[in-house]
Amino acid sequence: MRLFKRYTPSMIAKHISRLFKGRIYIHGLGGFEFDNGKLIIPAQAEKRHFTAVKEVNQEVKRLRCAYA
Repeated sequence: MRLFKRYTPSMIAKHISRLFKGRIYIHGLGGFEFDNGKLIIPAQAEKRHFTAVKEVNQEVKRLRCAYA
């Protein structure tokens, strides 16, 4: 499990795209899981969780396009 003290979508996306499966914790947002290089929405999600997942997954997609 990786701990992120700040919510920075680009750094989180780099971590997720390298490991593909695991868990992270973002200070102020809570715990998340990721699988197949994409962040998964938590079971009891709020609006801030949805926006965070959307931003991080867009950043992952942008990283994949840059290397393809």
